[in-house]
Amino acid sequence: MELSSSQQESLNRFMSGLQRRNPGEHEFHQAVLEFAETIIPFLDENPGYQEARILERMTEPDRVLTFRVCWEDDKGAVRVHRGYRVQFNNAIGPYKGGLRFHPSVTLSIFKFLGFEQVFKNSLTTLPMGGAKGGATFNPKNKSEREIMRFCQAFITELHRHIGPYTDIPAGDIGVGGREISYMFGHYKRLTNQFTGTLTGKGLAFGGSLIRTEATGYGAAYLMENMLTRAGGSVWKKDCVISGSGNVAQYAAEKMIQLGAKVVTMSDSDGFIHDKDGIDEEKLAWVMDLKNNRRGRISEYAEKFECDYFPGERPWKVPCQLAFPCATQNELDEDDAKALIENGCMAVAEGANMPTTAEAVHIFENAKILYVPSKAANAGGVAVSGLEMTQNSMRLSWTREELDTRLRDIMSNIHRQCVTHGEDGDYVNYRKGANIAGFMKVADAMLAYGVV
Repeated sequence: MELSSSQQESLNRFMSGLQRRNPGEHEFHQAVLEFAETIIPFLDENPGYQEARILERMTEPDRVLTFRVCWEDDKGAVRVHRGYRVQFNNAIGPYKGGLRFHPSVTLSIFKFLGFEQVFKNSLTTLPMGGAKGGATFNPKNKSEREIMRFCQAFITELHRHIGPYTDIPAGDIGVGGREISYMFGHYKRLTNQFTGTLTGKGLAFGGSLIRTEATGYGAAYLMENMLTRAGGSVWKKDCVISGSGNVAQYAAEKMIQLGAKVVTMSDSDGFIHDKDGIDEEKLAWVMDLKNNRRGRISEYAEKFECDYFPGERPWKVPCQLAFPCATQNELDEDDAKALIENGCMAVAEGANMPTTAEAVHIFENAKILYVPSKAANAGGVAVSGLEMTQNSMRLSWTREELDTRLRDIMSNIHRQCVTHGEDGDYVNYRKGANIAGFMKVADAMLAYGVV
């Protein structure tokens, strides 16, 4: 976006103060900058928000919890990890956001994720605030008993800070149905209550249908909405997808169902390029490979005799549609240029902040359709919110009912982005998502006074 000299000065001053208060937290700085670039011009037009220092208040978490997690491995050795929960903002509802178990996590990562979650949840229109948390624990290569003991130790400390009207965690990287089940079982034991305090539970004890599919499906639905508005469709479009985990799998599944041609998937070792397309049978093989056998995507190339590119990302493959679904900052400036040169017309972020700031600007300057993760991957938390509703009402909706509700939520997110991001024939989806997400939270904060 083009800022006036005074707006750029305001942005620089704001970011300088934020970086001084949060030294070394580069992921958090990036997330706030991406947001503030679009919000500061909006504040010029709406000075009431600025007078109340809403942006400054929004970028300071309500509270940050860190704690020690001790457990014993199968050999009887004591292991120590650090746990986190960043409760960022509960202006429009109880804190809601996932738990991530991975050795690379830091406070900066959880603050960036929690900050993004505030506006993602706002866009769903469901009454949910934003939070994020997790631990430096890696479930890979751990036994079932070790994972159970860690989850129980983690929730022993966290349980005093969460609850159905306070904070409702869910899963994220390294935290799937197995981990959520262990944590929920221990939470129930500690509190002597059966409440919907965690989402992503098993169907037998309060979970929701299509929760596993929801993030990937939601990204595909939003892509469909963007192209429909632009007078096109996803039919027979070549799709480049990064990742091969939950989000990538179900984004691929839904795009295949909508008639698109998925040609890539990847993992941390490299990517495969299947020029014939990944059909439903091949995708089922990938799901078994990744979810059950814990294999590498290179095995796909051997099985189906297609190209494999070790140590590379898929962004140089010609396509019309791109879905970065792996991890943050996986798509950089050179990748953005390559996508545009090879005919890409739309990008929907399945992962959280997978596109660098420089790449975002390239997409927007080229006027291609680009929708950020806070809008594109909101389907997961939307169905988590629907799980909360089902738990509160003591009922379960069918797969068809939930899929219809998810499609409606993603269509509504698209409408909000268009309302606040439309500029002639072009829609700046980043601007639209940020302003729409901001307004709901900001108006609630104004109504509460100075708290």
